[in-house]
Amino acid sequence: MIIKRVSLAALAALAVAGCKDGGGDAQAKGAQAREVDNDPTRAVVAWDRRAARMTPEEMERARMDESWMEVVQLDPIPGGRNERPNPEKWEQISIESVNTAPQHVPLYGDVGGPSVLRIQVMLDRALFSPGIMDGRWGKNTAQALYWFQKREGLPATARADSATFERLRSASGSPAELVVRRTLSAKDVAGPFTKIPEDVYEHAKLDCSCYESLTEKLSEMFHITPDLLARLNPGVQIDGLKAGQTVNVPAVRDENAAGRGQQVAKLVISGRGTYVHAVDANGRVVYHFPSTLGGKYSPSPTGSYRVTHVTQDPSWHYQPDILVGVPDHEPDAMIPKGPNVAVGTVWMALSEPHFGIHGTAEPQTIGYASSNGCVRLTNWDVEFLSRHIRPNTPVEFRDIMGQKQAEDPANAESSSGSASTRPSSPSAPAAAARPTPEKSSSGSSAAAGRTSTRREGTTTPSRADTASRSRTTRERARSDSGARSRPTTTEPAKQDEHAGHTPR
Repeated sequence: MIIKRVSLAALAALAVAGCKDGGGDAQAKGAQAREVDNDPTRAVVAWDRRAARMTPEEMERARMDESWMEVVQLDPIPGGRNERPNPEKWEQISIESVNTAPQHVPLYGDVGGPSVLRIQVMLDRALFSPGIMDGRWGKNTAQALYWFQKREGLPATARADSATFERLRSASGSPAELVVRRTLSAKDVAGPFTKIPEDVYEHAKLDCSCYESLTEKLSEMFHITPDLLARLNPGVQIDGLKAGQTVNVPAVRDENAAGRGQQVAKLVISGRGTYVHAVDANGRVVYHFPSTLGGKYSPSPTGSYRVTHVTQDPSWHYQPDILVGVPDHEPDAMIPKGPNVAVGTVWMALSEPHFGIHGTAEPQTIGYASSNGCVRLTNWDVEFLSRHIRPNTPVEFRDIMGQKQAEDPANAESSSGSASTRPSSPSAPAAAARPTPEKSSSGSSAAAGRTSTRREGTTTPSRADTASRSRTTRERARSDSGARSRPTTTEPAKQDEHAGHTPR
């Protein structure tokens, strides 16, 4: 969900506070609670109502965080002649500019505009999800592009160059338009739209954890932030739209047709890399999704599990007796299903009790905020994934933070044209130029200052574990350049690329 009250940010901390209920007292609870826990229609995980939220500055730092590059192998950047800086601005985004303006390459760094949105839409359509599309380059977009390049045998630079643009256009189906006019149906605009109470027991009284507004619903339907939805529809009151009216939206992937013929053999989840990969029997990446995991998430040294069951539209069993700081005598509560329940619209339980892969009520935090347990995806990504896996699909965890593990083995085998080792020449981003996780990653930064408040090794989430639901706060973070706080980086290496690719 995108437009939420600031006070509701704690709901997203269901996953943040830990999908594992811990041991000791929590494991010694009565048979009745354990019986409820085994209900496959319910997500049984912990949530701390005191969880703080990410600030706008933390969100900005997280967007430009490059610590994920420490577990991949960036290839040298080809060429050597001067490149032209991207002249575009985010404010230039419109249906016309995205569909007809030339594509600027190379594309990377702290930039925004039509070219960035074009890349994001094509990545979404090619099943290498950039998460929620916002028209700004950042961690999730660069990471999705890197893995697309890796799979396609292109130089894996995490930059959009000419060859990558053309290959991505083909993989996305070469659509005539990347932003389309959508005539809204009665189903598209249907509610109910419900104000979600701050208090968990008041929330439990609702019939559903529904969307709070039509803006929020359309934002999730089209994988886009409310700010960008408004930018594509100047002067339109989104919440007042009716069936039969039109709205400009990204031409997102076909949820029914995408992925046909692709057989998912295993899910690979990277902690430090903040991604979920669905791979085939040959280890080829079929789908890529940005994800949120916690720095303390460490189910085992090997991290091999399986998906035991998938629940669509789960409810959530709130259990005070597994949280320190919440009196044990407070009653349990069942939070109704819906997109605004903290586990989102899908719960994929793993063979480790109380761990799973699920959606979120805070899609703008995916890939940015830290979790202390489960694997979180955007609702649309986890819904797609749930339709393309089979029961007992293996799940492998890699480079989990807090573990001394080798570099992601997916990078050990270079694709054609890829370097076998991380380059140390000036053509690659210097490690020293990247912010350290403790300083730049909102999740990692806060993790260092956590104090244990839950039983048996679980922790209270930091302020980086969940984000503000305030639309005005997000707008300030995106539009007020003076409020941004970004990590310092060195001048990127030059590349033999220039603007001039016209969308077809």
